Amino acid sequence: MNSWARLALGATTTGAATVAYAAGIERRRWTLRETTLPVLAADSRPLRILHISDLHLMPTQHSKQRWVAALAALEPDLVVNTGDNLAHPRAVPAVIAALGPLLERPGLFVFGSNDYFGPTPKNPARYLTKSNRRVHGEPLPWRDLRAAMIERGWLDATHARVELDVAGVPVAAAGVDDPHLGLDRYDRIAGGPTGRPGLRLGLTHSPEPHVLDCFAGDGYDLVMAGHTHGGQLRVPGYGALTTNCGLDRARARGASRWGAHTWLHVSAGLGTSPFAPVRFACPPEASLLTLVPRTVGTSHQSTTPAKAVADVS
Repeated sequence: MNSWARLALGATTTGAATVAYAAGIERRRWTLRETTLPVLAADSRPLRILHISDLHLMPTQHSKQRWVAALAALEPDLVVNTGDNLAHPRAVPAVIAALGPLLERPGLFVFGSNDYFGPTPKNPARYLTKSNRRVHGEPLPWRDLRAAMIERGWLDATHARVELDVAGVPVAAAGVDDPHLGLDRYDRIAGGPTGRPGLRLGLTHSPEPHVLDCFAGDGYDLVMAGHTHGGQLRVPGYGALTTNCGLDRARARGASRWGAHTWLHVSAGLGTSPFAPVRFACPPEASLLTLVPRTVGTSHQSTTPAKAVADVS
């Protein structure tokens, strides 16, 4: 075998091993990311917020359901769900089963495109180019999911301002519908919270800069989003290849500043499209945010891998 043949064989073998790892191991390596952010009013007690996004749940994904349900043991003060829960028209019972114990905690949610429409096969190269073309799959039963969440006590923040007491801290929250589909109507919530809440919280599925600018302009302390999957495929030393939105690659996951006074937290999410079931250098994750008063100053981020559980689906 000549040198070129050996190189070709080696490249093919390495590529096959990478795909096998990305599809068979990485996408089921459930991970908890822990972050501390100084965003609360000076006299507030710390709050623990569990951020869940992009479940893209299929009814047969049992290990994902078990892992999400077990997050209730963290006893968060508030659960925030930033959408894309569904990946199948019969997935609502599976989503409610996964979220079941967490629905006993205070919760807020907005929806994403894959709550409204099912996934479709796409050319992966489309994610590396800018395109306004949207191909929708079959309609999904988002109304059933919304009704089940509301029945259990969670609040729909879509184009609404909501106020709630979270462990003694007054929280003023507002959200928009998914900007990825052009459904955001920030004018419905414009003007910012009134009074002196301990936390001003904004929610959006896709972290489009024009929406983030609106939240920051209205004085929100923290905006939470999903959608990016953290890039889903990351190159070590380079990071995410794409965010699938207008957000820059450096902010594809985790916490960053947006403007002078606002923090942004983007979840890398817990799922993938069933037509692209791979992750590389970007394990599926939920995030536990410890919010502290702004006078504390600095932020700290760490990623804690959970024990991998094989998904037999």
